[in-house]
Amino acid sequence: MLLPPKLNNLPNSLPIDGAVRIELVEGIPIFKASSTVQNRIEELLAKQKISSLNLDEEAELDLYEEIDDYLSFINRTIRNSFLTQNSI
Repeated sequence: MLLPPKLNNLPNSLPIDGAVRIELVEGIPIFKASSTVQNRIEELLAKQKISSLNLDEEAELDLYEEIDDYLSFINRTIRNSFLTQNSI
């Protein structure tokens, strides 16, 4: 069984409540970043396009990327498990 990647830190700007939302896609729960988190990521990416981020902002964006990778792994695992169960 594959284990999800280990997260060592979370961004300080990550809200404790409401950071992740769950959507049903074809009956499968999918975890996604909340609109608050998505907006913060978009702010950082927009700033990165016009000027360089400071070290704290770069670290924050890197941590959000790790969270995105983590959620993607969880979503793939859930989806694959669901598909495997339904194909038996």
